[in-house]
Amino acid sequence: MLAARTWWLRPRAATGQPGQLASAKVLQAREHSGSVVVQLEQLTDRTQAEQFKGHVVAVRRADFPAPADDEFYWVDLIGASVVNLQDEALGVVEGLLDNGAQQILRVVSPAVAGGAQEERLIPFVKTYVHSVDAKAGRIVVDWGLDY
Repeated sequence: MLAARTWWLRPRAATGQPGQLASAKVLQAREHSGSVVVQLEQLTDRTQAEQFKGHVVAVRRADFPAPADDEFYWVDLIGASVVNLQDEALGVVEGLLDNGAQQILRVVSPAVAGGAQEERLIPFVKTYVHSVDAKAGRIVVDWGLDY
């Protein structure tokens, strides 16, 4: 987000329907106390900026810096199939969580014979994650079906 020169803003609608996207040119952006502080070209004071509180912020994928070889954007992992070392399907990545110490894959398997979906929370650390092929959408983990 800090590298993007244009942000796309959309209000969160109370109706559940997303509002319209509007572009905003970023003049400055920096991290401050775990948050992002930004100055947008169109806004000249804090009162104007407050009207955008709660808006969804999006950036173009082209504005993302390239990740290092052993780094991944969460968005690239969502939807990836997860298999264990025995090539047993565990499900697909529905999301990721951050508990402060590490990231955690939220893997959901399809419902079997009318039952509920199973959810597995797998720490995204080298001990359990053996390989990630983000382009192929496949993650191999050391995790049993019965965990």
